[in-house]
Amino acid sequence: MVEMQTYDVAVVGLGAMGSAALYAAARRGFRVIGFDRLEPGHDCSSSFGESRVIRLAYFEHPSYVPLLRGAYRAWRDLEVATGERVLTITGIVEAGHPGAALVEGSVRSAREHDLPHELLSPRQVNDRFPAFNLPADWDCVAQPDGGVLLPEKAIGLFVAAAQDLGASVRLNTPVREVQPLGDRVTIRLEDGMEIEAGSAVLAPGPWIRDFVPELGKRLKLTRQPLLWFSPVHADLVRADRMPVFFLQSSDDLTYGLPDMCGSGVKAASHLSGGDLASADEPRAEVSDDEKASVRAILQRYVPAAAGEVSRTSLCVYPTSTLFSGCTLRRRKLSWHRHARATASSSPVSLAKSSLTSRQIGAPAGRSGSSTLIGC
Repeated sequence: MVEMQTYDVAVVGLGAMGSAALYAAARRGFRVIGFDRLEPGHDCSSSFGESRVIRLAYFEHPSYVPLLRGAYRAWRDLEVATGERVLTITGIVEAGHPGAALVEGSVRSAREHDLPHELLSPRQVNDRFPAFNLPADWDCVAQPDGGVLLPEKAIGLFVAAAQDLGASVRLNTPVREVQPLGDRVTIRLEDGMEIEAGSAVLAPGPWIRDFVPELGKRLKLTRQPLLWFSPVHADLVRADRMPVFFLQSSDDLTYGLPDMCGSGVKAASHLSGGDLASADEPRAEVSDDEKASVRAILQRYVPAAAGEVSRTSLCVYPTSTLFSGCTLRRRKLSWHRHARATASSSPVSLAKSSLTSRQIGAPAGRSGSSTLIGC
């Protein structure tokens, strides 16, 4: 009879959130194992796409800011530990029609948490960043701390660093079930193998509902088209000349990033491109109408970026509002989630806070908790 493998912590899903949790657990001396159904950095969820926005003052709600402060520190810690760069500060401009919730929300977050920011006129934005052509009546706020993260690189660094610290990693290994049993958690793999852990961190991205169907009503999966544009004026859209931006027009909320890798300006609608019933549902390719819609926004407001579409992709957001400590007692599950986890803005911070809480199990062989932490 083969003895069941036992760990302190098991991490299911090794995207941005899961790989950060794996690394955080390994750094704290836990015996940890991580699973991913594919290869980390795959294009089936939200932790890919060459670049992702990070911003400190969240327009969605001021409660995100403490998470982000920790995240910025943790990203820099990762860079120091690995000698690699994953975060580039470009600043961020958020602008929109008079009374736009985007601008009002970011200003509220900045003021509540005493974050540096500037209220600018559209002319000031256009003069400072010539890539833009914002309407004269728009509201604008600029923040110096916005920037760009490299998700695939960051995930690879997290996984490799965790392995260097002794973590075990199983790739191309789907997990069938995570079941709390007493003070332990049983991880059942599709091949029938079972692994026991003191605690489990669930970070499967769009597959979270497969493990926790009770969360179905709180979560929805949205299809999110991503587009890259060949710039009209390449010198104006470099990271040293154009910041990350969010623009709220009358009919859309659009974000964009400077040309970080020579592949063009990345831009997309921040709104849903359609709901998905499951993570495995076929996703319609980016349509000509979707391409034309985003390009029209750029042509009007960021003309230096509005060349031809050079590349497209699709990601999936498991979306909800931020809620923490929502306990589903029947499953002994405490849910910690940062809305739009592909925003990549606080995976390290959340992983660290989860792993240092009393919910994490004691090392193997000691009394622990079967709490599952969902990311």
